[in-house]
Amino acid sequence: MITIFNRRELTINFDIKKQVKARDLMTQNNIPYLIKIINRKGSSAFAGGRTGTFEANLQGRYEYVVYVKKSDYKQALAIINKKV
Repeated sequence: MITIFNRRELTINFDIKKQVKARDLMTQNNIPYLIKIINRKGSSAFAGGRTGTFEANLQGRYEYVVYVKKSDYKQALAIINKKV
């Protein structure tokens, strides 16, 4: 189980294809992972206005953060650097 206390950030990107590739590589190599998806252009009570869902270009809208266990980090990083 990956928790906030035993995890390490493996990758951060805004490209869903790279996120899927990283996820697939972790699955193929039996490395547990956790993905955090952050909506960077969503509406907020503190934002100046509402961007909504009518936005034509969704590129860069979501930030994908992939976490692995600290004990698996070196292996996962080597796999990502070889394959991505």
